[in-house]
Amino acid sequence: MATTSNGVGHPAPAGKGAGEAAAVGDTLARVRRGEAGALDRLTALLYRELRQLASRRLRGERAGHTLGTTALVNEAYLRLAGQRKLTVDDREAFLAAASTTMRRVLIDYARARRRVKRGGDAVAVPIEEVAPFLSDRACDEMIELDQALSRLEAAQPRAARIFEQRVFGGRSLAEIAAALAVSTKTVQRDWDAARAWLRKEVRRGLDSSAGGGDGNGGGDGPTPEAPGPPEA
Repeated sequence: MATTSNGVGHPAPAGKGAGEAAAVGDTLARVRRGEAGALDRLTALLYRELRQLASRRLRGERAGHTLGTTALVNEAYLRLAGQRKLTVDDREAFLAAASTTMRRVLIDYARARRRVKRGGDAVAVPIEEVAPFLSDRACDEMIELDQALSRLEAAQPRAARIFEQRVFGGRSLAEIAAALAVSTKTVQRDWDAARAWLRKEVRRGLDSSAGGGDGNGGGDGPTPEAPGPPEA
């Protein structure tokens, strides 16, 4: 069941069901071996899902961001292709890697935009098509969330991972629980705690910036409390 691609932006239709799963599995193995063209093929097979991930990243900024979504997928592809070796065990791992890469693309863009706004040197971020879809407020929120997530990851890595998979990866609580080998109740508790703490930290960082702070958000903010021991 051969599937071809006319480029990252124009994938040929992939098969459905078991046939598609087999094609993805075979292509993932080729990606792990570093075969030429394997990442192109995998991107074509999962292109719809990649666009859905990109759409989640841009959601809420402005309606009708088709061009921005395409630009974000393409830039994420270029960054993944630039890695010396891409190790992904399954579809979910690849989509998680793609989602994380999209996040880094937008964070780089937001930081560059903030530097320009504050009179710094322009930094080239090759996704100019995204510019109309990210407001100054969205850029500031993105940077504050990134900084808060880094602090959460240092203190509570599981809670940070759950938040990222839920918000950026679009995975359900049950899927995350299965991947982490914990109960759904544990994931729910960590998700609620992480979301509340991050919301507070982002708001605090934005208020600090608006009040003439250094723009580094809540870098000295309180360490998030442990959500409690995992349950069986």
